[in-house]
Amino acid sequence: MNQPVAEPLGSTARTRLRRLPEKAATDRAALHAVLDAGLVAHVAVTDSSGPNGAAQPYILPVAYARDGERVLFHGSTGSRLFRGLAEGAPTCLTVTLLDGLVVARSAFESSMQYRGAMVLGSCRMVPEGEKERALELITEHLMPGRWKELRAPKRKELAATVVLALPLTEASVKISDGGPTDDPDDLDSPVWAGVVPLHEVYCDPVPAADLAPGIDVPASVRTWRR
Repeated sequence: MNQPVAEPLGSTARTRLRRLPEKAATDRAALHAVLDAGLVAHVAVTDSSGPNGAAQPYILPVAYARDGERVLFHGSTGSRLFRGLAEGAPTCLTVTLLDGLVVARSAFESSMQYRGAMVLGSCRMVPEGEKERALELITEHLMPGRWKELRAPKRKELAATVVLALPLTEASVKISDGGPTDDPDDLDSPVWAGVVPLHEVYCDPVPAADLAPGIDVPASVRTWRR
């Protein structure tokens, strides 16, 4: 299948960054880096379930993985919203990484350090013959090394799961990594200003309550680092 031609980041009317355009990233590697670093994406979908059939927007948190120039994510075949996405409903997928709090001398100038990606488009359903491999990619993105330790998906589990692919055709990336930019009139104020970095870390694994005795934490889980 021919892949859509990817637009330069932030180059379309829908993705051009108008507010603080200096924070826009134009290198496609920046898009890949944000998607590769995140663990949870949020996917928007509009459904005609509001009063009198009015359009009602929903935001769905999903596990995902980048597969080249597309993003894969999955849900239940019984979900009305996922069925709509599978049928080609327009969507917006976002991933945001929070790197720190920018503590300025005023509330107005206080902010965050972040990296955010937005992808617009329509999904296609991953074919049955490719579904298991797509689920492996999603699992390995979230839990590296775990797939080979698990039993294979059952046929009924695969049948209950829809895997969607969203091409990275139209996207934008915004990165904010600076310190406070206080009003010049506030620079002599006796108020501390700076940046408080934030880091996401894995903690010690907690075994399941029904885990059989003698089963140790596998090497894959012990080596996870963020």
